[in-house]
Amino acid sequence: MTEQVIGKPVKRTEDRRFLTGRGRYTDDIQLARQTYAYIIRSPHAHAKILNIDPSAALARPGVVAVFTGKDMAADGIGGLPCGWLVHSKDGSPMKEPPHAPLVPDRVRHVGDNVAVVIATSKELAKDAAEDVAIDYEELPAVADARRALAEGAAQVWDDQAPGNLCYDWELGDRAATEAAFANAHRVVELELINNRLIPNAMEPRAAIGDYDPASGQYTLYTTSQNPHVIRLLMGAYVLQIPEHKLRVVAPDVGGGFGSKIYHYAEEAIVTWAAKKLERPVRWTAERTESFMTDAHGRDHWSRARLAMDADGNFLGLHVETVANLGAYLSTFAPSIPTYLYGTLLAGLYKTPAIYCEVKSAFTHTTPVDAYRGAGRPEACYLLERLVDKAAAESGIDRIELRKKNFITADMMPYQTPVAVQYDSGEFHKNLDDAMRLIDYAGLDARKAEARSRGRYLGLGVSTYIEACGLAPSALAGQLGARAGLYEAAEVRLHPTGSVTVFTGAHSHGQGHETTFAQVVADRLGVPLSQVEIVHGDTDRIPFGMGTYGSRSLPVGGSALVKAIDKVIDKSRKIAAHLLEAAEGDIEFQNGRFSVKGTDKGVGIGEVALAAYVPHNYPHDKLEPGLDESAYYDPVNFTYPNGCHLCEVEVDPDTGVVEIKRFVAVDDFGRVVNPMIVEGQVHGGIAQGIGQALLEAAVYDQDSGQLMSGSFMDYCMPRADDLPSFTVAHNEVPCTTNPLGVKGCGEAGAIGSPPAIINAVIDALRPLGVTDMDMPATPHRVWSTIQAARMPAAAE
Repeated sequence: MTEQVIGKPVKRTEDRRFLTGRGRYTDDIQLARQTYAYIIRSPHAHAKILNIDPSAALARPGVVAVFTGKDMAADGIGGLPCGWLVHSKDGSPMKEPPHAPLVPDRVRHVGDNVAVVIATSKELAKDAAEDVAIDYEELPAVADARRALAEGAAQVWDDQAPGNLCYDWELGDRAATEAAFANAHRVVELELINNRLIPNAMEPRAAIGDYDPASGQYTLYTTSQNPHVIRLLMGAYVLQIPEHKLRVVAPDVGGGFGSKIYHYAEEAIVTWAAKKLERPVRWTAERTESFMTDAHGRDHWSRARLAMDADGNFLGLHVETVANLGAYLSTFAPSIPTYLYGTLLAGLYKTPAIYCEVKSAFTHTTPVDAYRGAGRPEACYLLERLVDKAAAESGIDRIELRKKNFITADMMPYQTPVAVQYDSGEFHKNLDDAMRLIDYAGLDARKAEARSRGRYLGLGVSTYIEACGLAPSALAGQLGARAGLYEAAEVRLHPTGSVTVFTGAHSHGQGHETTFAQVVADRLGVPLSQVEIVHGDTDRIPFGMGTYGSRSLPVGGSALVKAIDKVIDKSRKIAAHLLEAAEGDIEFQNGRFSVKGTDKGVGIGEVALAAYVPHNYPHDKLEPGLDESAYYDPVNFTYPNGCHLCEVEVDPDTGVVEIKRFVAVDDFGRVVNPMIVEGQVHGGIAQGIGQALLEAAVYDQDSGQLMSGSFMDYCMPRADDLPSFTVAHNEVPCTTNPLGVKGCGEAGAIGSPPAIINAVIDALRPLGVTDMDMPATPHRVWSTIQAARMPAAAE
């Protein structure tokens, strides 16, 4: 009998090559006659390009070409498309200014692409770039979204987006929400900022363009989370290359966190230039380029108001948000502050009336797009901070207030006032389990012990729910998506019984090669070692929408199940022929087909051999071969949920925050590999700690210069910033996909920031601190303490 492997902590098969340096990343690929591209980037946040003179650079040895935006425009190259259309309250479509791969006339953020130098080595290209003479006329800039929307602000797009407004969007029932506030016993208000983040994957972005003049075939190797989408966007909209002539390969990719979802200009530049030169063109970002040009995340200002009755029941929620989109619309940018944010503002609570309005602004900053969680962390942070403030102002215990307003398990499926319908969840149990694991009952004693040492100890509570497993296509289309959000899989059973799976999902460190193999091994009853997972190559995979939004297992895994079921169905027919029995009498279990009520049977390997060596085969009824594909488009999102509790200790003299305990209880539905899931949670919490305590992209508000453009100025969390995490699961199966899974990749980054900031405020409440923005750096914490002490000193 084959061992059942779903639910087992199987070690990752891909780690052997990753941990021994045998991975093959884009920058490892070497092609004959390859050249090297260096992108010249704008030093200004906003300026006209008056003239570009490449003559001195072209005279340098080894320089092959210098191209500008005018060269690409002369070839009819289009702009980078946006993949999501949002409409304003009045029904008008959002403003969509052009986004040229190389800007021909005017730069709009520091790092904007101005020209590309191509040479026989990276060093020669970089040195030659110094000799490209570019005359700029510097213009006024604006970096803050609220300032950009103010009268008299510098204009990013003049007449194409007057007043820098991209859209003015709303969701929910405004009238019902206003009525709830009119009848409220108490209204709690909170204003907060969700700080802009800069993704820093271990592997920077890279791209290699290649062109075969004999066949007219293009190949792009790139560090992408969704190669088929890159082929679609770049081929159809930017370079106008027929899909059958464009292959996109995303080999091993060293981390993405959202920043490698999008179609970037460099992918189009190297592919276009490869044809111009009839030589491969490669580009790999330097770390400073990554800071300036990888799409950033978050950057919201919000004001939220919560209406409550005298017993603490939530009556209504009103949220007003201004979102910074940067200078251009990145691929999914418009959906982040709208459909991935506003639709999650109900959280775990049965608030009957919710209204959300979002203004999105263009600024002279790097474009913003999805970053781990994408909209869901912003919604969770706002809501959980607001609930804590409501507890403090009403005098109701924060745990009691949450439980009083939680949606209960018997209310599922639950339709929220902001469009989405939750299918399952046990929110009270998540919270109870987390409180037990962190020893909530002993909190007061630990606070007293910390005070005896001159420290302040606090505990933060955060509950969350997210919509992930991004799909379904019908709903996504109604919300403005310009692509379907299904997934594809092909399962090929070989003559010897081994299996190759081709999946449209892409693995960039999540452990898909192990997790997907567990699903296959479990359902087909074959050894895990006999399963190979193939991804990341548009010429090998039927189609795919990539990996982001925790969609790989709920959507890609479900497509895989459908393909497996087709293989089993055909195998049953073959087995019936081999066993001379009726198909209806054939059972399949643990990799073996048998005749009901008898000991007659054949293994799946024997069936596979018969399919490919069809000497004794019903050719009039069955085709040879055992290879099936499937597409899966779900009927709903999945809704992972959970509770994160964080205990911190603050040194009031230095402002240093130390995380003492962190407990996460998450409901990811059915867990296929608990060890991989735990690793995903650890990584997400680490990123959440980064946002809460350390990281912030800072722009000079007058010049638009990026002040945090290197690791000297942008502080990523390190191992000694992190505690040991306590992670537990509450498995409540999803009811809308065949695996019962919900997705786990983003939960840690969603639940942890509000838990940490609530903990810091809880610790400092005795000093009069009631509010604090992220990141809670020592300087900010110390300054907040001093500000809170000043009124007391004045008295």
